[in-house]
Amino acid sequence: MSKQQINPARIPALFRKQFELCRVSPGETVVLLTDGSTRRDYVQAGFAAAEDLGANAYEIGMSNSPDWLRIGVEVVGKAKGMLEALSSADLICVFHPPNFSGWQKTVRAAGARVLSIADSPEVLAKLQSPPGLKEAVKRASALWGAAKHIRLTSDAGTDLTWSRGEFRVKEQYGFSEEAGRFDAWGAGHITNFPDEGSANGTVVLQPGDMWILPYIRAVENPVRLEVRDGFIRSVDGGLDAKAFRYWLDSNKRAEDDLDPYAVSHLGVGLHPGGHWDQIIRHGNDFDELHIMARVFSGNFLFSTGPNTDMGGKRDTKGHIDMPMCDCTVHLDGEVLMDRGRFHDPVLNLATGIATAV
Repeated sequence: MSKQQINPARIPALFRKQFELCRVSPGETVVLLTDGSTRRDYVQAGFAAAEDLGANAYEIGMSNSPDWLRIGVEVVGKAKGMLEALSSADLICVFHPPNFSGWQKTVRAAGARVLSIADSPEVLAKLQSPPGLKEAVKRASALWGAAKHIRLTSDAGTDLTWSRGEFRVKEQYGFSEEAGRFDAWGAGHITNFPDEGSANGTVVLQPGDMWILPYIRAVENPVRLEVRDGFIRSVDGGLDAKAFRYWLDSNKRAEDDLDPYAVSHLGVGLHPGGHWDQIIRHGNDFDELHIMARVFSGNFLFSTGPNTDMGGKRDTKGHIDMPMCDCTVHLDGEVLMDRGRFHDPVLNLATGIATAV
């Protein structure tokens, strides 16, 4: 674990700015949903920020720490009154990624805003949503959401096509300011699930691409994935390919279960503060890579497994997140991103975007 470089005295001010982005106002209720791994300085900063803005805050501490490698784990449990309390809050700060979990859908349906905070202070400071990011995410979402057919290509040999329209585009720009909204501090990307059974072609992961779930490592040797009718049918390569198959096979519910091998959410990163080389600077530290690798401008996020986050029915724990470099994305034949670079000035907030080695 790398040493903390940010002055600890800055953390409360970061939380105050974040709460301002989330439009925390006098009289609102903020709940800090913590577990055994939550940093206590984050809890104290959350209390201080809420008090400064005239809001009321309290902590709900869970008795168990979530397994971050397996998404959709219901850590809230069945304690009486807990879900009701969360549903009554205005803003819930949860200190782990609650993606694909049922409880956060329930509280959002009741109007609560949900903010995930799961990264180091340095990452939170670097990625706190800058001017123009929300507009870039909204524009990318509109362009992606208007497309019917999408194609992903790369010089490494990737050529994957799919259709879309069955699921809405998920927009994340780093703060939760509207009732029922979920976002993650540091986010700046869009994701979308392909129509069921529509993904076909080849995906080639190359050195310099990376794992975020479950292994947190840079890809070191090429992996070739053959996709047919929405599912990965073959995985070829060296060590990384073996790990890819091992993780998905270990999450099968039966020998013939293909759900872990389904193509899951796909999308692009737009954050100008993100760095491709974060994993080289810090190693396999989840607190440093969790959000940074997903959002750096020009990455393409490829994933496998579930699709319940946007209304699908596939709830497998066999989830892999892999940000890819140097990809080109075509929306109905029009180029959205060319070898990891956006030409649209609204989308191209970043300068000096790194490409894979």
